[in-house]
Amino acid sequence: MVVPGANNNLILGLVRPDQLRRLLTYMLDENEFFSPYGVRTVSHYHKDHPVIFNLNGQESRLDYEPGESMTNIFGGNSNWRGPIWMPVNFLILFALQQCHLYYGDAFQVECPRGSGKMKNLERVAEELAQRLGRIFLRSKDGSRPVFGSNAILNTDPHWRDLIPFHEYFHGDTGRGCGASHQTGCTRLIAQILVDLGEQNQDDHRPTGN
Repeated sequence: MVVPGANNNLILGLVRPDQLRRLLTYMLDENEFFSPYGVRTVSHYHKDHPVIFNLNGQESRLDYEPGESMTNIFGGNSNWRGPIWMPVNFLILFALQQCHLYYGDAFQVECPRGSGKMKNLERVAEELAQRLGRIFLRSKDGSRPVFGSNAILNTDPHWRDLIPFHEYFHGDTGRGCGASHQTGCTRLIAQILVDLGEQNQDDHRPTGN
């Protein structure tokens, strides 16, 4: 049965509303996937609870590794084992926006989990965008999370505004990791920052009488 959405539109999806709610419960949990800097690829839960299985006498495990890998597998690159990846987050952001167009304001979830704040999916998308933007924007002390603890990059006037597009980002601090010239996929942050700027202007624009 085809059911029109809140805007009399349709959506093609793989999850039902109840499944989407359960999925978002974990995704928006800061003790699981929801980092201050975006959505982690592996849940923070696995830092203390690794997934371990044995096959033919050989043990394999999945740990939460927030930055670089702790082993030499994949050449030391953490790959999909915990960090924040811009293309994955961009797809999540787009999906949230599309789901909001279908479900409308009536579909609300707690964001972040445990905060008591209920938001529609458009507001959830905005929260995610703000966290991704936080990687590159200056914090109150003038530093940028993407630079980590590098004093020269954070304070030197010749370097502090030269922002690299890293391959992926530390799941807990937002520090840039991997190759620092990933303008192919990480440049997606440019559109996110533009949208945040426009949203900020709208929020501060005076309303007419």
